[in-house]
Amino acid sequence: MNTPEQSQLGKTSAYIDQYDASLLFPIPRSEKRVEIGITGTLPFMGADMWTAFELSWLNARGRPQVAIAQITIPCESPCIAESKSVKLYFNSFNNTRFAGSNHGADEVREAIALDIGTAVFGTPRGERRVGVRVISQEAFHDEKVQELDGVLLDRLDVECTHYQPAPQLLTAAFDEQPVSETLVSHLLKSNCLVTGQPDWGSVQIEYSGPQIDQAALLQYIVSFRNHNEFHEQCVERIYTDIWARCKPAKLAVYARYTRRGGVDINPFRTSHPQAMPLNIRSARQ
Repeated sequence: MNTPEQSQLGKTSAYIDQYDASLLFPIPRSEKRVEIGITGTLPFMGADMWTAFELSWLNARGRPQVAIAQITIPCESPCIAESKSVKLYFNSFNNTRFAGSNHGADEVREAIALDIGTAVFGTPRGERRVGVRVISQEAFHDEKVQELDGVLLDRLDVECTHYQPAPQLLTAAFDEQPVSETLVSHLLKSNCLVTGQPDWGSVQIEYSGPQIDQAALLQYIVSFRNHNEFHEQCVERIYTDIWARCKPAKLAVYARYTRRGGVDINPFRTSHPQAMPLNIRSARQ
């Protein structure tokens, strides 16, 4: 079983510029999920939405192509793809010719779906469950910048004293009428599980149920500031803590993290079936 410490994180790496799917390094989700009490059937649905801004290859005539790739990985996949390995993998396309239609874009899209699907599902047919969209430079002008909708928690002038996850801060008005609301904060920060490098993000919490104490929720979000964990794991921890402490009838947690090495990761977890949020990047991304 691969562990984060065995990955290329924090290590000097050779940048291979010839297509090589073996660069992808899967890490099982199970160990970190057990830490937060998740075993067996998942208590949520959703996916991790990746955006790769530094995708390039050569067409059949050897002329470079540039594109943006959006990859959607279902949360029920047994593994995540370690982010540095994904960056090394995309780099391996740089001097490789793809002769398929749309100057090779269709062939590149199929390769990404197959390779990442195989890595995270452990089967060559995993690409059937991984969504991949390759956006050509002709369509770059359609890519919008938009902030997460919701009531901004950051307006609250709260005192913050916890910088490791403190679920005990969370509380809700259990003796009052339930509400439905969407809350947003741009103060989410955590650190890479292996290297300790900072990860910056915005988080949107949409729920129905007892009204969550907004000041306490903001303090809780800030409490991740010195916490070492991958993006996907942080979002699942936030989801399970709110679910356990505030007991909503419905809950969705969506985080958009700023990019590192040309890649951003945006996990979404929900208690109930619904459409995935639009993959529209924020100003900080």
